[in-house]
Amino acid sequence: MEEHVLLINLILEKLGVHIPQSPHTFSDFLLQPHVTYTWVVMLFLLAVSALAVRSIKMVPDGGQNFFELVITGIEDFMIDITGEDGRFMFPLIASLGFFILCCNYLGMIPGFLSPTSNLNTTLACALIVVVMTHVLGVKFHGVKYIKHFLGPVWWLSWLILPIELVGHFSRVLSLSIRLFGNVFGEELVLSILFFLAGLYMAPVPMMLLGLFTGFIQAFIFVLLSMMYFAGAIEHAH
Repeated sequence: MEEHVLLINLILEKLGVHIPQSPHTFSDFLLQPHVTYTWVVMLFLLAVSALAVRSIKMVPDGGQNFFELVITGIEDFMIDITGEDGRFMFPLIASLGFFILCCNYLGMIPGFLSPTSNLNTTLACALIVVVMTHVLGVKFHGVKYIKHFLGPVWWLSWLILPIELVGHFSRVLSLSIRLFGNVFGEELVLSILFFLAGLYMAPVPMMLLGLFTGFIQAFIFVLLSMMYFAGAIEHAH
């Protein structure tokens, strides 16, 4: 099978920039495809946000109605899970959701790559969620949040603590590997179909399925993040 041709790599090579296969320095790492295409997604989201802000009206119409409906729906869904105390985390949840969704869809364009098909990208998103979960726990419960890791009975803390630590570490693996595996597998199948059938009708059903699965994977990531935040906020701790 032919190597997947990436548009940005071709442009950089034409400009005389060497892209190392195995990065050894920070500059080499910045030239890796999953990093360069992450910047593409970030610039796209910033541009869309800037355009959306410029055209805001007091009486919404057209596209503003649609985006307000989407944003309001996500916020209401999050509040149903986390409660009013979690409302201030909505910008982070929405940003992660749109970022992951755009990353998932980017790889469906020939010559582009889904940043989420690389474990480094999904691991970074997962670490943000897990770290913020503990920040919320400390914010709402102070030092008492540590008692959550020790269990209700002090003389069993030596057993509960490692179980809780493994459980929280598994959250990182669950969020990152699930997203990475599904997006990577989807891109691999698309690459095989493009190689066998070209850019015409054969890959179309898989691309339509990819639109659905890309949304589902972003939704699952965001839903689990909301549930982790809700668990850290709730007063049961």
